[in-house]
Amino acid sequence: MRDRVPVVVQTGGVRSTPARVLWVGAEAVVTCGVVLLLLVAHQLWWTNQQARAQAGRQVQALEREWEGSPAVLPSEVPAQSPAQSPAQSPSESAGAEPSVSPSVTETQPAGAAPSAETAYAIIRIPRIGLTAPVARGVGKRSVLDRGYVGQYPGTASPGRPGNVALAGHRNTHGEPFRYINRLRKGDRIEIQTRERRYAYVVDQVLSQTAPRDTGVIQPVPRSLVKPSYGYSAPGSYLTLTTCTPEFSSAYRLVVWATLVR
Repeated sequence: MRDRVPVVVQTGGVRSTPARVLWVGAEAVVTCGVVLLLLVAHQLWWTNQQARAQAGRQVQALEREWEGSPAVLPSEVPAQSPAQSPAQSPSESAGAEPSVSPSVTETQPAGAAPSAETAYAIIRIPRIGLTAPVARGVGKRSVLDRGYVGQYPGTASPGRPGNVALAGHRNTHGEPFRYINRLRKGDRIEIQTRERRYAYVVDQVLSQTAPRDTGVIQPVPRSLVKPSYGYSAPGSYLTLTTCTPEFSSAYRLVVWATLVR
């Protein structure tokens, strides 16, 4: 009887192929996860650090500049011609597509008018611990992403009749308006310019409206979506707008205040 020669079948390569595929897939998933975490950290943390630092430096620069400047009383301010730039809708402050909105003409600030996208005022809201520069315009890169609060073009100047309409990020890039949902009737909002400091008191809060609800930033602000919110008579108003809910731009949150001094 012949001796049988054992036959050895090499199956290692076949068996290792699925394991190798799983290993490569796991590495890819982990790499994607790390990249996503870095992107989230950049968006939620690093942009805030950068924007807050930049906004803080701008506030300090304005305060130093005004320290040596004589105050100008409103009665001493020469009248100026109305601005001709149309007001933007609340949707534009969040980077959405521009929409057509009615023209708003209001008196511009006293003296040499600041150029667009240049900080000209400081907003302070004690209730939420906010101190931020205010610039003209609501462009994302030029104003809002720098941690500034932006003023809708064509809306009233602080302290003047009409509506001072402002926008700010609620999340990322300094998120100055993150907690304006906590404001309640009677809370104080101050806007300081070179001339003086103006005080407004919160009067109404519209928790949600459409991005293109342009009525909320008109000289006499009233929601076109929810007409029960807003005003029916001329006055000196302040409007704060931001995105809602958090981490979404689906709707707009609106806070209205009226001038007290």
